[in-house]
Amino acid sequence: MKQKEIIVKLPSGLEAKPVAMFVQIAGKFQCQISVEYNRRQVNAKSIMGMMSLGIAPGEKVVVTAEGQDEDEAIRSIEEYLTGEE
Repeated sequence: MKQKEIIVKLPSGLEAKPVAMFVQIAGKFQCQISVEYNRRQVNAKSIMGMMSLGIAPGEKVVVTAEGQDEDEAIRSIEEYLTGEE
C-alpha cells in the first residue's frame, strides 16, 4: 500500500470536469485507490464520491493506492492534481 499527501494545484479545484478526468485516470489502474479530504475517504474511481468532497485549489488530500500498479497510479494522480503532466 502506498500513500501520498498531495496539494491540489488545479485552478478550479476538483469540480465537475476535473473530477471526471480524475476518475478516468484512476480507472486506468487495477489497484484500489481512495482519496481522503477533511476526514472523509472516498473511492477515487467514483464520480459521485469525488464530487462530494468539494476539493478547492490549494487543498491537501491524501491519496492511497493498494495493488499491483499502485506506484504508477499514485504518480499519475499526483501529476494530474499538481498540473505537472
